[in-house]
Amino acid sequence: MAAVTDEVLTFEEALAEFEPVLGFEVHVELNTRTKMFSSAPNAFGDVPNTNVTEVDLGLPGVLPVVNGKAVEYAIKLGLALNCQIAPVCGFARKNYFYPDTPKNFQTSQYDDPIAHDGWLDVELEDGTVFRVEIERAHMEEDAGKLTHVGGASGRIQDAAHSLVDYNRAGVPLIEIVTKPIKGAGERAPELARAYVTAIRDIVKALDISDARMERGNVRCDANVSLMEKGHHVFGIRTETKNVNSTRAVAHAVTYEIQRQAAILRAGGTITQETRHWHEDTRTTTAGRPKSDADDYRYFPEPDLVPIVTTPEWIEELRAQLPEPPAERRRRLKAEWGYSDEEFRDVVNAGVMDEIAATIEAGASAPAARKWWMGEIARLANVAEREVAELGIGPADVVEVEALIAEKTINDKIAKQVLGFVAAGEGSPRGIVEARSLAVVSDDGALTAAVQEAIAQNPGVVDKIRGGKLQAVGALIGPVMKATRGQADAGRVREIVLEQLGVSE
Repeated sequence: MAAVTDEVLTFEEALAEFEPVLGFEVHVELNTRTKMFSSAPNAFGDVPNTNVTEVDLGLPGVLPVVNGKAVEYAIKLGLALNCQIAPVCGFARKNYFYPDTPKNFQTSQYDDPIAHDGWLDVELEDGTVFRVEIERAHMEEDAGKLTHVGGASGRIQDAAHSLVDYNRAGVPLIEIVTKPIKGAGERAPELARAYVTAIRDIVKALDISDARMERGNVRCDANVSLMEKGHHVFGIRTETKNVNSTRAVAHAVTYEIQRQAAILRAGGTITQETRHWHEDTRTTTAGRPKSDADDYRYFPEPDLVPIVTTPEWIEELRAQLPEPPAERRRRLKAEWGYSDEEFRDVVNAGVMDEIAATIEAGASAPAARKWWMGEIARLANVAEREVAELGIGPADVVEVEALIAEKTINDKIAKQVLGFVAAGEGSPRGIVEARSLAVVSDDGALTAAVQEAIAQNPGVVDKIRGGKLQAVGALIGPVMKATRGQADAGRVREIVLEQLGVSE
């Protein structure tokens, strides 16, 4: 656990004296087949240092080639963020040494990004829309991955040695940089989370990234500074690096507001620096000092030609953009008729696409929500997997609903069937047949079970005959148990009343 050394104010105390100014740099890893400048596979989880070419290592005599699909993705993202697309742009060398950057420079874009001057309307939980201005979205390559071994923190400071994996070196990235964001006030943490969520939703909708933050596909550097109330001069900012969950971004912004406010109230000054995020303590600690003009000695990349876009190409890509995620959510909520709380739960559970596909396949909106938010979510939780990885598809849910509607199975059996589908036993109807799971609707068998239940529960029988019909449930239970839950509950109730000579 990281040590907490900074004093903090409460969030309310901090906001009483200071106005937060935010800024975000979100890195999006693209899901192209190959890397940004080489033919090496762009794949996650492979054996370390197997997806590497001479270009990724910067060996002498090699020449990079720009990945055309990555450029196309960058233009689509720029358009989705309402940016202007540069008619001509190029790459630069950002020079610095670090073991995860074998070339000693990162190929990036500097003063001529492919997309610039855009905006994104971010919707907060209560429906308030906050416009975030986008300064630029530029292309670059990712660095390799260092693993520090032997320390308690996983950081280099107390490690015995470090391992480097260059599989990630050269993976295509787009970095989205906002302009300073003012006016969020007490909603700054909520805005931070909503903004990163919106970016993640957009890149998923565009299908240009796997957008799995736990894998680092989307990472956020959160910049925070404080202005005194009523002033207009920005304070000194800090940059909390590589925050990889939407919830953590909100917590990181909250903590930095509280920490910086305590320093300023005590008469101190903020150090302009990068900060490390610690999820275990929800705090940040100092990284390295950082000026506004790091001396990266940028110069144009001599081995790559400029990228030229045409209006026709841009409009062709614009025509391929999907419905914006925020608009889609509003449309689906209205079409499905879910309450605000129900729809928020669906979005937070990450099953909106599954529900949409299930409704499109023929299920009702309430039924689709019931199964994806209920039994399927429970199965995923037990298996510690994503719902999409369970092996249950929209067509399975529709088939289960059809089996219930035709009274072949009931809800209880349907849950069992979904478990068997997840186990790979086949389609719901096939499973019901193979396992003889159809409900028992044979009156002979049901009547025998009812008569047994009546004989075993004379007190309940007296209550029913005395007019307390709600007591019928106490007889249905034993019947369901006797038939392993496969009895038609409605028919059982009818038989109970017939046997007791009671009418409703």
